[in-house]
Amino acid sequence: MVTSPYGNELHHNENVTQGQFAFTTTESGNYVACFSMVGTQQEGTASVSLDWKTGISAKDWDSVAKKEKIEGVELEVRKLEGIVDAIHQYLIYLKDKEATMREVSEKTNARVAWFSIMSLGLCILVSALQIWYLQSYFRKKKLI
Repeated sequence: MVTSPYGNELHHNENVTQGQFAFTTTESGNYVACFSMVGTQQEGTASVSLDWKTGISAKDWDSVAKKEKIEGVELEVRKLEGIVDAIHQYLIYLKDKEATMREVSEKTNARVAWFSIMSLGLCILVSALQIWYLQSYFRKKKLI
């Protein structure tokens, strides 16, 4: 059974001894794969071999070659085109993420600058009020 990060069940198969499956999703995060052996035997061994593939490497190139009747160098060129396209899409993703991070950084910088200016203004105002209060206090006591 394969479950998505949000608890959606993507694949569930019972009584399977071997096989393969694929799924496509847009959710990011950690996926949970659960394998279990149900039986009455107390002793036994089992082996599980997983080959997780994501992105362009998950594409079944043998079926593409048969479907489009291509082979050899042309198939390798198609694979390379897929890899280049995946790299290009990842670079676009990184560029968008960098732009978002830059915006967040600029907003934070502006907020810190305004907070500093307001803190300085408040300190100057409190200092002026203290001076005014002390002057009026000392005048009342006739020390000035």
